[in-house]
Amino acid sequence: MASIKAFAALRPNPELASLICELPYDVMSSAEARELAAGNPLSFLHVSKPEIDLPPAIDLHDPSVYAKAKENFSLLISDGALRQDPHPCLYLYRQVLGQHRQIGLAAVASCEEYLQGTIKKHELTRPDKEEDRLRHIDTLNSQTGPVFLVYRAVRELDAFIEKKAGGKPEIDFTAKDGVRHTAWVVSQAGDIAFIETAFADIPFLYIADGHHRSAAATQVYENRKGAGQSGWFLSVIFPHNQVQILPYNRVVRDLNGHSSQALLKKLETIFTISSEGGAGPAHKHEVGFYLQGTWRTLAFRSEFTGADDAAERLDVALLQKHVLGPVFGIDDPRTSERINFVGGIRGQAELEKLVDSGQYACAFSMFPTSMEDLMAVADAGGLMPPKSTWFEPKLRDGMFCHMI
Repeated sequence: MASIKAFAALRPNPELASLICELPYDVMSSAEARELAAGNPLSFLHVSKPEIDLPPAIDLHDPSVYAKAKENFSLLISDGALRQDPHPCLYLYRQVLGQHRQIGLAAVASCEEYLQGTIKKHELTRPDKEEDRLRHIDTLNSQTGPVFLVYRAVRELDAFIEKKAGGKPEIDFTAKDGVRHTAWVVSQAGDIAFIETAFADIPFLYIADGHHRSAAATQVYENRKGAGQSGWFLSVIFPHNQVQILPYNRVVRDLNGHSSQALLKKLETIFTISSEGGAGPAHKHEVGFYLQGTWRTLAFRSEFTGADDAAERLDVALLQKHVLGPVFGIDDPRTSERINFVGGIRGQAELEKLVDSGQYACAFSMFPTSMEDLMAVADAGGLMPPKSTWFEPKLRDGMFCHMI
């Protein structure tokens, strides 16, 4: 059963929240972060990507980078831009992007339950990225960005949270990217007890996004032997039927020596090919394919889609196994420089732009992985292929920090 608990969050001064809160550290380059934070000393990027305040040639893992993060973090606290609540609370966090709306619970989740598998993973972590977050947490004595968790929706709990979000919010702003962020504080003991008890009946939590953050937090917990609040990690937890997964599309640099005609003939042995469809696939097991200025719809033939393993039935897995590997010669998409990945938030126009420019030879537009598929893979103890999901909107770093 899932254990979550209230915590005394370090939060932005509500009047400054729009200047402080930023996209996660891992969705942008250092150069992009430097540009975004230019002229804004309150930007949380000075904490989450502190290399922007150091010479551009700095090694991102140099001790001075983490020291700068601590210096900038301490300054935001001493100046009153970030303030810690005097008592443990729970927090509601709503995001609105266009017609999409999701509301989650900001709380801390158990590192021990992460180790035991009550909090389920679906991705491998990279040691270098895990070490980076571990050093960041250790140096700041704080988890400054939440793990995005999901639970199977519970009607009574979700209705309670929705009702609580009817009151006056503590924070409410719309970011430059058009996403509206709203937060409420749940401070009454009875409300906190109701929510914590409701989660105790939920069998599992699932990591949607933030595998490196949760792994690093758990390593800090083990290293510190549970001292202080290190046994818990910062999370925002959503019901599964509210979250939005966008596709994670692929662009390929060359045709692996094939002519376009020869390539299409090979693809015809794997797919039913139609030139009638648009850029975006309409169903699972369909893929949009852009080549020489033309979109085609590729529908996997039935003999390729019947695997027993939940992970192997995913479209991204099918594409890798039957197309990218044997046809394009891309055996390891994690390391190959001949493939790149484009988040679905950029749309199919970005794929056309990349191919039409000559930088890439072709593009694959994917149908989004479903939350049900993700949970099925995690329940089976499986691993998703790399770049399987793009969750949108992204949680903002700096909305809540957990002091450990």
